[in-house]
Amino acid sequence: MNTSVPSRGRALVCDDSLLMRKLVIDSLTDDGWTIVGEAQNGQEAVDMYKELSPDVVTMDIVMPEHDGVYGLSQIIAYDPDAKVVVVSALNQTTLVAEAVRKGAQDFIVKPFLPEHLQETMRRLVDANLPA
Repeated sequence: MNTSVPSRGRALVCDDSLLMRKLVIDSLTDDGWTIVGEAQNGQEAVDMYKELSPDVVTMDIVMPEHDGVYGLSQIIAYDPDAKVVVVSALNQTTLVAEAVRKGAQDFIVKPFLPEHLQETMRRLVDANLPA
């Protein structure tokens, strides 16, 4: 992690693809985020959210066992103030729209530019800082 960047917060990364998790993690750690956990499906994300209380979650949609829409809805049911950003492929627009209806604050289309993910995450957290 780049220690010259101030800490932005704690993030949980959920994606069934190890490569995609690594891309998200590298992008976030380069921007000063602390990665508190990695989940491979929606149920793992729910369990880790309850255990780790991250500031923000990145959530893929299409995953085996329990998908991201399930994970998102369970996290929001547990914590209505949870901040979840969907990171999904463009061809999943129907599922992304459902995720936004269920409480996702934003979405990033795969493949993504690291700067776009970083900007989205910063905006999400900064919008909730006290004035």
